[in-house]
Amino acid sequence: MALNCVVFLALLGAAAAGRHDQHSGSSVHGVVLKDKADQKVLYELEIGLGVDVWQRGMPGHRDARVMVTPDKRLDFLDELDSKGIEHYLYLRDVAKALEEEDKEIARWTSTRTNRMIFQGYQRLDEINQYLETIAERHPNVATVVTAGQSFEGRDIKYLKISTTNFNDESKPIIFMSAMLHAREWVTTPVTLYSIHRLVDNVRHEDFELRDDVDWIILPVVNPDGYEYTHTHNRMWRKTRSHYPAINDTCYGVDGNRNFEAYWNTFGVSSDPCSDVYPGHEPFSEVETRVVRDILQEYVPRIQIFMDHHSFGNYVLFCHADASLPSNAAQIHHVGAAMGARMDALKIPKAPYYLVGNSASVLYAASGASDDYAQFAGVPMSYTTELPGYEYDFRVPPEYVDQINEETWHGIAEAGRLAKLYYASRYVPPAPAPPAPPAPPATP
Repeated sequence: MALNCVVFLALLGAAAAGRHDQHSGSSVHGVVLKDKADQKVLYELEIGLGVDVWQRGMPGHRDARVMVTPDKRLDFLDELDSKGIEHYLYLRDVAKALEEEDKEIARWTSTRTNRMIFQGYQRLDEINQYLETIAERHPNVATVVTAGQSFEGRDIKYLKISTTNFNDESKPIIFMSAMLHAREWVTTPVTLYSIHRLVDNVRHEDFELRDDVDWIILPVVNPDGYEYTHTHNRMWRKTRSHYPAINDTCYGVDGNRNFEAYWNTFGVSSDPCSDVYPGHEPFSEVETRVVRDILQEYVPRIQIFMDHHSFGNYVLFCHADASLPSNAAQIHHVGAAMGARMDALKIPKAPYYLVGNSASVLYAASGASDDYAQFAGVPMSYTTELPGYEYDFRVPPEYVDQINEETWHGIAEAGRLAKLYYASRYVPPAPAPPAPPAPPATP
C-alpha cells in the first residue's frame, strides 16, 4: 500500500511538471510601495509590459507581488530601479512552486479520506453535486438553482437558503459569490463552509442567521476558468470565452472588469491577451450576466453583496473612482466589524484585515462586481481578499479550515448587522382597508 502511494505521488509529480512548464523560469518579485506614485508605476508596467500583478499592495503597509516571465524580467527590474523603487526576489521559479503545491495537495488528499468538501480544493462536479445533495437533504430550507451555462457549457449553480421560501419580505438577503477569478482557489471552500454552517450544522448562536436572513450563495462564478486551472494553467485568472472576431488567439475576460460600472475606464487593458482585459462590451461574459441577473431579481431585499477574492486580508467597498456612497459610514461600520471578527481568530503570521474604499486602499479598477451591485441598489457591497499568508494563491489545504472558520465568523457578524440595517429601511405593506359592510338583505 505504501509503495502504491509513493508510485502515485511520483506519477503525479511527473504530470504536474509538464503541466506547469509554461511558468518555468518565471519569478515573483516583491515591490516596496512608498506612495501612490509607485502604485502608478506598477500599473503602467502591468498594462505596458504585461506583467502579472499577484498582489497590488498598499503603500507603507504591504508590498506588491508581481510575476514576471524571463523575457520581461530585465525590463521590469530596470524600470523599478530607474524610478528608485525597492524590490526583492520573492519566488525564484513559479513552475517549481506549483509542482510543490501539487505534491502537497496530493499528500493531503491521500491522508484525509473522510474529509468534508469544504476542507480542500474540489473539482466543479463535486461542488455542484454538494449543492444538489444539500437541497435534497434539506428541502424545507435549501433550493439549488441552475442559473445558466458557462461559455463552455458548464452549469453555474447557486443555493438559496430560506426557512420561508424567500417569501418573507421582512427578511434581508445576503448574496455571496466566489471564484470570479479562477486561480483564487481558497474562496470557494469559504462559501461551501458557510452553507454547512447555515444548513447542515447550524449551531445555537447561528439560528437567527438561518431563520431571520435569506441567503444566496454562488460558490463558482467562473467554472470554465476554475476547471482550466486544474487541467492546464494553475495561474489562469480570466473566463475562457473566445471571440475570434475580436482576437483569434487570446481567450477570456477578467470577470471583475466586465460589469457595467465605470466599465473600461481605468485599471484595465485593451489587449485581449491581458489578465485585466475587460471584454469588448460590459457583460460580454455569461458568467457576469448570471451575477447581474441575480442582483436585479432580488435587489429590493439584498442588504449585503459580498464577492470573495484572494489574497491579502482586505475588506473593500465602493467606489472604484475613490468617491464614496452616501451611506459610507454604515458600510464602513459593517466592514470594520467583519474585519475585527476575523482578526480575532486569525493565526499569528496573518496580517490584520485592512478595511476601506478599494481605490484608496489598493487601486482603481473599473467594471468590478461590488461597484455594479452598489449602483444596482444594494446598500452594502464588499470585496473581501482572504488570507494568502506566505503562499499567495497556493494556500496549502491544511490552512483551509482556519480560513473557513475565521471568515465564517466575519460573515456571521455582517449578517447580524444586516438584520438591523434592513429593519431600519423595511416598510411593511399597509394593512388592507376593511371590507365594506354587506348590503342589507332583500326582504
